[in-house]
Amino acid sequence: MDAKKQLNLVKRLKAIADTGLVYTEGDYDKERYEELQKISLQLLAHIAEAPLQVMQDFFVPQKEYPTPKVDVRGFVLNDKNEVLMARERVDGKWTIPGGWADVGSTPSEVAVKEIFEETGLAARVVRLLGIYDKQVHPHPPEPYYIYKIVFLCEITGGSLIPGFDMLGADFFPLDALPSLSEERILETQVRQLFDLAKSNSNEVHFD
Repeated sequence: MDAKKQLNLVKRLKAIADTGLVYTEGDYDKERYEELQKISLQLLAHIAEAPLQVMQDFFVPQKEYPTPKVDVRGFVLNDKNEVLMARERVDGKWTIPGGWADVGSTPSEVAVKEIFEETGLAARVVRLLGIYDKQVHPHPPEPYYIYKIVFLCEITGGSLIPGFDMLGADFFPLDALPSLSEERILETQVRQLFDLAKSNSNEVHFD
């Protein structure tokens, strides 16, 4: 079994433990779920080659049913069919603009906000392009279980200026993409999103 499959099994194990701790009412079951949770964190620490304390500090205790985190991104093409990308400060690599969904904002509002904050460009959402489950794509392993929502957007104004937490912002042709931040986006996904954006079928990719 490869490392990614192992990691997904450990995530499921932790989710079962977290769910049990949310709903259990008996002390006996609570003790067993706490033990299961501790084992899952130990396994995560082993896979990530990180101290157990780091894993314990990384996760906020669950108080309700655990669900996937949601990443929202905007896919933008200019009149030359170049792809808008932002350069992440955390790894120095490039991705389409986006970030975690915000409580109180709709997914489309998040996409527009992230484009503006990361690239300085105002935009509007045209349509939904895809919903990706990251665990079925070859992203690098990570502790969270994540869904990614990607909207096709078009520029309505602003100037191309990278946000304070980004190293750059620019448009790139599909055949000359920069080094990608693969935790956030894969080349196969960029190419698929490009094809979907140029299609007249309004097809939406899922999973």
